[in-house]
Amino acid sequence: MRFEGKSAIVTGAGSGIGRATAIWLAVEGAAVVCADLSGADATAATIREAGGRAIHATADAGDEAAVAELVEAAVAAHGGLDVFHANAGVSGGLAGLFDQSAADWAEILRINLIGPFLAVKYAAPRMAERGGGSIVLTASVAGLRSGAGGAAYSASKAGVINLAQTAAQQLTGSGVRVNAVCPGLIETGMTQMIFDRAREKGVEDRIGALNPLKRHGAPEEIAAAVLFLASDAASYVNGQAIVVDGGLSSSHPMTVQRYGRVAA
Repeated sequence: MRFEGKSAIVTGAGSGIGRATAIWLAVEGAAVVCADLSGADATAATIREAGGRAIHATADAGDEAAVAELVEAAVAAHGGLDVFHANAGVSGGLAGLFDQSAADWAEILRINLIGPFLAVKYAAPRMAERGGGSIVLTASVAGLRSGAGGAAYSASKAGVINLAQTAAQQLTGSGVRVNAVCPGLIETGMTQMIFDRAREKGVEDRIGALNPLKRHGAPEEIAAAVLFLASDAASYVNGQAIVVDGGLSSSHPMTVQRYGRVAA
């Protein structure tokens, strides 16, 4: 019960990583506000049916007024705020630099980067009132280097990683920690099309084949990392980007010797 007596907000809680995180936080004692444009009510209902505490909010994580209201709703409902998982995001597809307009980029950045900024801006002061807290931003391995996402998506997630570092410094002395988690390929609503196509073609076993674990990840595996960063067990972890990708980003692509034979 690492989060007994704690109050938490999770955006993008309607599915995937956000849903898994919200449920796990509640299982470990947190009172959770589940926020999303759709599906958050179902996540909150699941938590309550299991005996946990949760409310839901239909909110756009990239809208300033909505995020400000979300934070105040958590404070009003649960007496304060201790954890904010800024998880909501969009992929924008795998479009290249010349395939999208400035408007496309603006919308991806609004949700993926401005959204986490708003989470920090409005959550950190409320957390500081309680002596500290933890903000966890969902970035991506796509933010580390090229090759894991579209141009706009990758740029937005690189910004999230830097935001975690910048925010950690700007919040010096507040007791509020800011970190990012960088998932690899995880089966979520955002990536469902990739998995569906692979299954239709009978090549599902190739998904995740480029990482040393030879598989894709599950939302619960990212949620586990988020809960660690949000918990007191990570009390000295601040301004970091924790990668959870099966080892994908541990090396550059190359030909390797494995079990006595050469494999690409």
